[in-house]
Amino acid sequence: MAKHISGILLGSILLVVGILVNPYAVKAEEFHWGFKKATDGVPPSAGSELDKLLDDHGAIYKGQGEEKVVYLTFDNGYENGYTESILDTLKKEKTPATFFLTGHYVKSASDLVKRMVKDGHEIGNHSYDHPNMANLSEQQMKEEWEKLDEVLYSVAGVRRTVYARPPEGVFNAKLLQAGNDLGYRHIFWSVAFIDWHKDQPKGKDHAYNELMKQLHPGAVILMHTVSPDNAQALPDFIRDAKKQGYKFHSLDQLVKEYESKSSMTQ
Repeated sequence: MAKHISGILLGSILLVVGILVNPYAVKAEEFHWGFKKATDGVPPSAGSELDKLLDDHGAIYKGQGEEKVVYLTFDNGYENGYTESILDTLKKEKTPATFFLTGHYVKSASDLVKRMVKDGHEIGNHSYDHPNMANLSEQQMKEEWEKLDEVLYSVAGVRRTVYARPPEGVFNAKLLQAGNDLGYRHIFWSVAFIDWHKDQPKGKDHAYNELMKQLHPGAVILMHTVSPDNAQALPDFIRDAKKQGYKFHSLDQLVKEYESKSSMTQ
């Protein structure tokens, strides 16, 4: 019995020591954003647990209404030569978008960042160094977001971002709350496909078909600008979505819709 008690005490001491030596030995719960893809124009659902977690923190991944509206968003970690074509298409089709940028992108593709701002697109915060944000302390989260804002201001004159997106969609309640406390609102997505491998193009038709198959009212679309497939498919997608009665709105408009619907249900 004494040996058993000693073993328990020793185990407890080792656990405590382990936490003190390595504060990440016990990690906070984290979620990897995902959902079953939309089909037949029916919006996807993340499930009641994640829906509630996001709602509690004002985070959004789709529109709340049945109106045919689309919100285009792009994640930019590095430049691969296709963003200019995407910007040309958006300008020609008079379509707004939000670009979630990293620190590396802002510094290495400053001319493109300046053009995004000049063309009237929104800039989102994808963190400075693209880490697993859910594993960071609140101070480290703050530094990631604010460091991106600082370099963005120095390059393009944007004083700060208000929309954040966690790298690789990894998040938890702590991250969402820390963002809220600093004035950031997390924006996820309801339409996506594997398009971030710059050396694995699947062709224009692949990107176009994925976008059209998953299209639904209130769709928040995530694309990566490193893909030639996306740059080539975007013109036809925008035009054909419009032919189906869809309109393209900004995230600012999405937030207004979200808040209007939320106030009506309270």
